[in-house]
Amino acid sequence: MKTVKAAILGFVMALMAVPASASQGRYADVEVVSDRGNVFQLIPHKEYNSGSTYVFKQYLEARKGENYNILIRNHLPERIGVVVAVDGRNIITGKKSFLSRSEMMYIVEPYGQARLEGWRTSDEKVNRFYFTSSADSYSVRTFSDTSAMGIIAVAVFREKQRPVVLYEQERSLGKAQGAPAAPSAPRSESKRTAKDEAGTGFGNEHYSPVVKVEFEPESIPAEKFLLKYEWRDELCRKGIIQCRPEVRNRLWDGNEYAPYPPGHQRR
Repeated sequence: MKTVKAAILGFVMALMAVPASASQGRYADVEVVSDRGNVFQLIPHKEYNSGSTYVFKQYLEARKGENYNILIRNHLPERIGVVVAVDGRNIITGKKSFLSRSEMMYIVEPYGQARLEGWRTSDEKVNRFYFTSSADSYSVRTFSDTSAMGIIAVAVFREKQRPVVLYEQERSLGKAQGAPAAPSAPRSESKRTAKDEAGTGFGNEHYSPVVKVEFEPESIPAEKFLLKYEWRDELCRKGIIQCRPEVRNRLWDGNEYAPYPPGHQRR
């Protein structure tokens, strides 16, 4: 059986109504929420089947310097496992993520939800996610990795053997032995650019305890959510959002004084 991380009971709440801006799947929903409670609007891009996995691709407008949380809701009457990667790195181990079943993952109880707030550094602590420049991102500063910059990725795995045991009984297995330490920085995996791309930083330390449970995921994820976050200027440039200049009113926004004719010599 695979040992995975589970958000402690205080982070697992009753299923609530899902806002229209959430990425709504068949088995789970994913949304990105600020500390002030604002939901970052997701802009649909593509949805398609990749083998037995249904893939959701969406854009998100990043706001520089703002802390954010990844909120995952489970629609099923059974537990799910979620592998979560930010900028290409698994948020529990810091290792390069391929969204595979062999990676460390969180679980979400039946009809529950989990709020993921940062990079896990121990059983009890995370360092917060915040939007920043790619050069300041955890992925670049620690691993020199820009291979999946600006992507929040969630792979949803169903459980092979559906347990009858209640979540409270699972918690009796005790605390986790600790998330693996992030490996030392390897050689650069992709060439850095001078472009000010959006990335996710390694923010302030935050108390966020977990427990260890047993969970055997299926071989491939049932769903994948890929959220591409970018600065507003870049989303405007790509035409993802409409950023037309404000239309001027000819009787309201005109100049205060009459203009000089072309070629007129001023005295």
